[in-house]
Amino acid sequence: MPKRSAGLLIFRYADGEPEVLLVHPGGPFWKNKDEAAWSIPKGLVEKGEDELSAAIRETAEEIGNTLDGPFEWLGEYRQPGGKQVLVWTVEANPAVDQGHVASNMFSLEWPPHSGRFQEFPEVDRAEWFRFDKADRKILKGQAPILADFAKRSGNGGRRNER
Repeated sequence: MPKRSAGLLIFRYADGEPEVLLVHPGGPFWKNKDEAAWSIPKGLVEKGEDELSAAIRETAEEIGNTLDGPFEWLGEYRQPGGKQVLVWTVEANPAVDQGHVASNMFSLEWPPHSGRFQEFPEVDRAEWFRFDKADRKILKGQAPILADFAKRSGNGGRRNER
């Protein structure tokens, strides 16, 4: 059975245009990668765990903020490696601050085969992107998430302001 991850596509409006919050993975492999390297905050669903609860938990672990919702189901997406990613959208509350990421850490033997283990953050930074830039930054396997959100939000994602 393929692994299942759950995540949140966090959005806000700036000057009537939608922006999405993407996270950049930490660790030495991703250090110098930028284009097609970013992701929505997400992570594995634990056995018996409610999937939306997993998305909220994983987001909190990666950005250091817990979001309250309301959450809207966006869809399920198969990644190139076979993992299924379940995604909900949520409009950002004021607590979401890209300047402050408080991510969980992971241990990795680095350099490889050195016998030395180092700690790295799961996420080393987060940033708000408009759709055109987000489409270049996000992992290619997650591009359909952005496309579906743009379709759902209508007008290319623009907020109708009166």
